[in-house]
Amino acid sequence: MSATLRLALLLLAVAVCQGYQSNDIDEEDELVYEPSKYGSLWPLPQKVRVSEVSFKLPSASFKIVDAKESSAGPSCSLLQNAYRRYYEYMFGSVRKPGYVKSRAAGPSEISELQVWITSADSECDSYPSLTSDESYELTVDQPNAVLKASKVWGALRGLETFSQLVYEDAYGAKNINSTTISDFPRFAHRGILLDTSRHFLPIKVILANLEAMAMNKFNVFHWHIVDDPSFPYLSRTFPQLSQQGAYHPYTHVYTPADVKMIIEFARLRGIRVIPEFDTPGHTQSWGKGQKDLLTPCYSGTTPSGTFGPVNPILNTTYSFMRQLFSEISSVFPDAYVHLGGDEVDFSCWRSNPDIQNFMEQQGFGQDYSKLESFYIQKLLDIVTTTQKGYMIWQEVFDNGVKLKPDTVVHVWMGNRVEEEMQNVTEAGYTTILSSPWYLDYISYGQDWQKYYKVEPLSFKGTEAQKKLVIGGEACLWGEYVDATNLTPRLWPRASAVAERLWSAKEVTDISDAYSRLSMHRCRLVERGIPAEPLFTSFCPHEYKGV
Repeated sequence: MSATLRLALLLLAVAVCQGYQSNDIDEEDELVYEPSKYGSLWPLPQKVRVSEVSFKLPSASFKIVDAKESSAGPSCSLLQNAYRRYYEYMFGSVRKPGYVKSRAAGPSEISELQVWITSADSECDSYPSLTSDESYELTVDQPNAVLKASKVWGALRGLETFSQLVYEDAYGAKNINSTTISDFPRFAHRGILLDTSRHFLPIKVILANLEAMAMNKFNVFHWHIVDDPSFPYLSRTFPQLSQQGAYHPYTHVYTPADVKMIIEFARLRGIRVIPEFDTPGHTQSWGKGQKDLLTPCYSGTTPSGTFGPVNPILNTTYSFMRQLFSEISSVFPDAYVHLGGDEVDFSCWRSNPDIQNFMEQQGFGQDYSKLESFYIQKLLDIVTTTQKGYMIWQEVFDNGVKLKPDTVVHVWMGNRVEEEMQNVTEAGYTTILSSPWYLDYISYGQDWQKYYKVEPLSFKGTEAQKKLVIGGEACLWGEYVDATNLTPRLWPRASAVAERLWSAKEVTDISDAYSRLSMHRCRLVERGIPAEPLFTSFCPHEYKGV
């Protein structure tokens, strides 16, 4: 059975949805769903040619191996781990250890995928970074398929693509069509934000979503680890922060071993882990374990018993921050830490007489954004001493805080997005976009389409400005999300963002995307990710093992 026919049969069940519009799609966007000539590839590679010539993949003898010319051999545990993982994805089980007899491929078989790392430094033992090379070339033809990449990061992306080309024929045998692909990401920063403060997310949920991120070629896990409701990060320097600030001091915390495991799990999939410790607002949970960190609020001339943002006028505040961020910089290996800086409520600062006196001494008048800037500037200086770069939410830029030239400004507010992108890049700052991709906002129907239609570079600006946009993030805040519903709410809606950030700008065909995404969603389900359906349909393996 050809790949095209197989796709047609799989999509037969959704034929009734031809012409369907979700409740937020205009009538002129009426779609006709047909099988894609690109099969189930997601995100779509930059250059791809898939022919009708098909080959068998014999599970008993098929191997993923290092090419003889590769600079990364059996000692590269990252690749060896990936080979085992993708063999299981393609064939449903891990081959038992033992000798596999080599044999020449039959006239219609491919028995090997040879992985060739072409650079002398494979970066096998490194952590992925903003500048990591994720490009690869894949050729599927007789006698063997060949995957070439300069670094291991490109090999990981190519292995995912190869696995997506594999399909079953009518008899359950594995097949793959003759294919040539040259691929690389459009944007270097392609992230998912998960919030572990508003609801604690068990380790297994985080790991499952890191796996799903790799399947969609995301490469940044933005870990919004603490916030007002809870402080689940177990600090070695300040253990009282989680003892007092977590929902539970033992069951609802991330220990140093947990954090280390998550970072390594992500590294093996080419994913950066960027932690966010948001201050001076969003810090109510911090104050439970750190005395005098938060500002006492006043009702008239007496303390009200409540607390506001971090107290910016005490030397002890900065001593604490210096020690905490020194620890954070040693725990998290990425070159960046996210410092937040958003949604600072000035009302408590206004009520506090000590703050009022400080404002007068500094000549700030009644402009509390200047006090925020005072605090943020000191914090940025502290983080700079740890040799980390920093990311901040857009309010820090909007309020005129002096920033280092290499600061990354994270645009998230929904009003005047294009104007904000224009202003930030005009000021020369590297930028990432999240405004259109807040996935905690849900609606009935196929809302993935509106995420898919976003063009990150639609703002007015020069080419130099647009080169400052390094990518974006889909954000899933945790007010109404925990382990029970996070994964199906995130996938495959986040997949729409994945293709927008990876594929070429011209890849905008919603009908073709629906065809591929429907099948990609089924693949996620088959691999153990409970991704929600796009519309009425079925997956051949959705009940597998039940």
